[in-house]
Amino acid sequence: MKVSSGYERSWESFWEDAPPEPGGVLWDADPALTAASHLPHFAEHFDPGLPVVDLGCGNGTQTRFLAGQYTRVVGVDLARAAIERARRDDPHGRAEYLRLDAVDTDEVRALHAEIGDANVYMRGVLHQCEPGDRAGLTAGIAALTGSRGRVFAVELAEAAKGVLLGLAQGPAGPPPKLAAIFSHGIAPGEVADAAVAGYFRAAGLELLAQGDQPLVTTEPAADGGFVEVPSKWLVAGPAAR
Repeated sequence: MKVSSGYERSWESFWEDAPPEPGGVLWDADPALTAASHLPHFAEHFDPGLPVVDLGCGNGTQTRFLAGQYTRVVGVDLARAAIERARRDDPHGRAEYLRLDAVDTDEVRALHAEIGDANVYMRGVLHQCEPGDRAGLTAGIAALTGSRGRVFAVELAEAAKGVLLGLAQGPAGPPPKLAAIFSHGIAPGEVADAAVAGYFRAAGLELLAQGDQPLVTTEPAADGGFVEVPSKWLVAGPAAR
C-alpha cells in the first residue's frame, strides 16, 4: 500500500515552492515553542538508547532540535523536496534524512531493519493524511516502534477548525502562509478527537499518556505572539501481550 500519487505530488510541489527562510511555512515554528515544549511529555517514555524518527520532518527544523537531545535522529518525509531542504539546512549533518512513504509496508520494514526499534515524533501528520491512509500510517508507526519504541503524536483538536476558519475567512482572505497550503491542494482533514487514539489502538499501540497543548504556528497574532491552534497530544507504545 502506498499513498496516492496526487497526494505525493501536492507535497512535492508545496516544498518546491515554499519560502526558504526560517518560519516561511505556517507550521515551521521555532523549536523552543514546539519540540522543546513537547519534550517533557515524552522524555520519560522514550528509551534514550533508541533512535528517534521525526515522521513528517519537512525542512528539518524540529529534527535538528531533537538531534541535540538524542544520539541518533532520522528525519523522514514523503516529499523529496522537503528532504533536500532538510539536508541543505543541516550542513553539519546533525541528523539523518530519508524520503519515506510511511504507509508503504516495504519501505517501513526496510527502515526498521536498518535502525531497529525506534521512538517516533510526529506533529499533525495524521490530519494531513487522506482518510484511507490513516490506518496504514499508524500501522507503519507501530512497525517502527517494534517492541521497545514509543510514539509521541500531537494532532489538531476538533476545536482547531474554528481557528483555521477564522484565519481563512479574515477580511483580507487567508494569510499567504495558509493560502499557500490551500493552493497546493493540501488541507487538514477533520478527525474526531476520540478517533485519533482509536487509530493507534487499532495498530496495536496503547496510550501511556495524553493531554492538551496548542500547536504554535508562525502566523503573527494580534497580541504580538503567534497564532496557536488547539491540539491534543498522546504517547503510545506496544500493547501488553
